[in-house]
Amino acid sequence: MSAAPKITALRGGGATLVAAADAFLATPRAANPNTHRAYASAIDRTIERLGRDRPLAEVTDAEVGHALAELWGASAPTTWNRNRAAVTSWLTWCQTKKHWAAPSVPAEAERRKENADETRAVAKTTIHRLLSRRDIPLRERALWRMLYETAARAAEILALNVEDLDLEHRRAPVRSKGGATEWVYWTAAPPTCCPACSGSPTAACVPTGRCSCPNAAPCRPAAPRPPTSARTPAAPASATTAPASRSTCSPGRGPTPSATPNRRAG
Repeated sequence: MSAAPKITALRGGGATLVAAADAFLATPRAANPNTHRAYASAIDRTIERLGRDRPLAEVTDAEVGHALAELWGASAPTTWNRNRAAVTSWLTWCQTKKHWAAPSVPAEAERRKENADETRAVAKTTIHRLLSRRDIPLRERALWRMLYETAARAAEILALNVEDLDLEHRRAPVRSKGGATEWVYWTAAPPTCCPACSGSPTAACVPTGRCSCPNAAPCRPAAPRPPTSARTPAAPASATTAPASRSTCSPGRGPTPSATPNRRAG
């Protein structure tokens, strides 16, 4: 008589949907606040539709697909794909990491094609005109310019302190979403170079080489910088080049030398 096959019971067979969701959201993959918020929003709405206290093992694939269709079936492809991916990650984690009997997202609830909109980019002249408006406080203009020049996330720029800025080479170290430390660079000068506008007697000239004030004399523009990526991995400070000078101007006077150096790509 042959021995009966050995059956291994799945752990956590009695886990409810809300308990499985809480366990998943407590993992390191959801440690980032933005990631945690995105996962929690999609998963919480899904389990509310399925029944928070239902055992995970009793939910079928068809029920998951039906819940997704009811919640986001009429939404844009990006919204559908984002929430579908969050629920898929959760259920896959339950199956592979916890070895729970869990449903899957059905094949009919497939990822949808996203159509890119190439017309959403704002013209560069529009950006510079916005950043030159005097009715907008300097703090907001400085933040907007840093976001535009560095292509960094808002949280990365807002987390910077003054002492973090490498003004000599126009760069700053930021901690990216994945935890890596990278250099971000800015290249544009302040929107005005006249003390009456910027409040600083040493403000640098605008890239066009003229102050925006009508009574200002022409000033010599800064030397062109080599094209670089706005974001590069952090490198030792010793890798930078020697500083070069650029000009400043004030109303009615020619340029005077200033010790603002050029930036080097990290």
